[in-house]
Amino acid sequence: MPIVTITVQGKKSKEFKKKAFDAVHGALVNIGVNQKDRFLRLLELEESSFQFDPTFPDAATPRTSDFMLIEILLGAGRSVKIKRQLVQSIAERLCAAGFDPEHAMVCLQDVAWENWAPAGGRMPHA
Repeated sequence: MPIVTITVQGKKSKEFKKKAFDAVHGALVNIGVNQKDRFLRLLELEESSFQFDPTFPDAATPRTSDFMLIEILLGAGRSVKIKRQLVQSIAERLCAAGFDPEHAMVCLQDVAWENWAPAGGRMPHA
């Protein structure tokens, strides 16, 4: 049950948001996440509230105001191979949607299954 947070600088169009959501969710489905398991949000922050370096540590092109910080909470247990596949798929799908994947940083966080309560206070893995 991944939970995705995409943080961007400034207001973005509905089209921008849809393309970003579809790219990330499509990559998650590609690694076996259920199509219906869709929990994504996009936070639009003013420039003064979201700062980033244009090239650190190794961006091939300087980041613009379309930079996306993509944070994904994942249930623990996925291999490094699957995580690499996920990140590569996100980059490919962002590129196909018209974004520069150099302007996207992905951060994955493993969450132990006993820490999930998806509905009604039920913790199915605790």
